[in-house]
Amino acid sequence: MKVTETKLAGCFILEPAVFGDSRGYFFESFNEATFNNLTGTETKFVQDNQSYSTRGVLRGLHAQGGEHAQAKLVRVLEGEVIDVAVDVRPGSPTYGQYVAVKLSAENKLQLFIPRGFLHGFAVLSETATFFYKCDNFYNKESECGIHPFDADVAVDWELPLEEIQLSDKDKQAPSFKEVFGQ
Repeated sequence: MKVTETKLAGCFILEPAVFGDSRGYFFESFNEATFNNLTGTETKFVQDNQSYSTRGVLRGLHAQGGEHAQAKLVRVLEGEVIDVAVDVRPGSPTYGQYVAVKLSAENKLQLFIPRGFLHGFAVLSETATFFYKCDNFYNKESECGIHPFDADVAVDWELPLEEIQLSDKDKQAPSFKEVFGQ
């Protein structure tokens, strides 16, 4: 497995070694010992989540705060998305900056998003099945998020505005400054 650190410290792109022949392919999508050794973390995942969405669906930008913060390892099982992580760690030199990575069933890339980041994705293909591992359990009371089109973060979602579909919760999400005060 190849690991590449993004411009946001602690946020990694993982590229598995894929072994293929005329019958198909095989790859190890996760191995705790290998993952922790390559990323220099001691992450223990406790929950897996999966979603299915159609083209233009944008989910994010979300996180859980405090003791319920979550690190995530995300990938796409079918289709293609633009996956985004925003650094909201106080004192971080990349605070308020984001990284965007195209994840697809074809490229088999994964993105590790440590605690202290907002996360979201937008579906670029006709449909997408999105899968992620979390190192902490879901806790509704600790949810936070910002509007996905917040001008201070200015994410390029790589879709025409008229194609984007947001949940009511995301449409009404506060700004970066309202949540994080900067």
